[in-house]
Amino acid sequence: MLKHLTFNRSFKYSFWLRLRRAKFAPLRFIAAVMHRHLRFKYGVRIHADCEIGFGLYIGHPIGILVNHTARIGNNCNISQFTTIGSNYEQAAVIGDNVYIGPSVCIVEAVRVGNDATIGAGAIVVKNVPAGATVAGNPARVISMSEPGRYVVNRWPPRNRHS
Repeated sequence: MLKHLTFNRSFKYSFWLRLRRAKFAPLRFIAAVMHRHLRFKYGVRIHADCEIGFGLYIGHPIGILVNHTARIGNNCNISQFTTIGSNYEQAAVIGDNVYIGPSVCIVEAVRVGNDATIGAGAIVVKNVPAGATVAGNPARVISMSEPGRYVVNRWPPRNRHS
């Protein structure tokens, strides 16, 4: 864990982001200071109040913005220069095992289904069905085969003996 906390920027950011919700006040304060430092250092703005499931993976932590009203499911992969935002009310609800490619913009209260893949540069303004691969501006379904193929190292780990 110390190796990842020292050398892995994605893990380091996620670690301090999660500790922002600690019940122990001194730890929460230290986490807030570290989170703020890393937010400016890497250009990643994920609000501490954002609901995020287990297994969040940030591929390249640079230029990522996530609205505080967004909900992100388990095993979500977020790539660089991604925006999940809203100008008015609720931001997007992202399902489990979702891969979000680089330079994706997910706008307003859309729902992204489980095992979906959002291609690079897509602008998502409508709901994405479960298991779909979408791409383009605006994002359109281009495939329904091989859902969730880019999400590896899922949490909880699968039992290899079953």
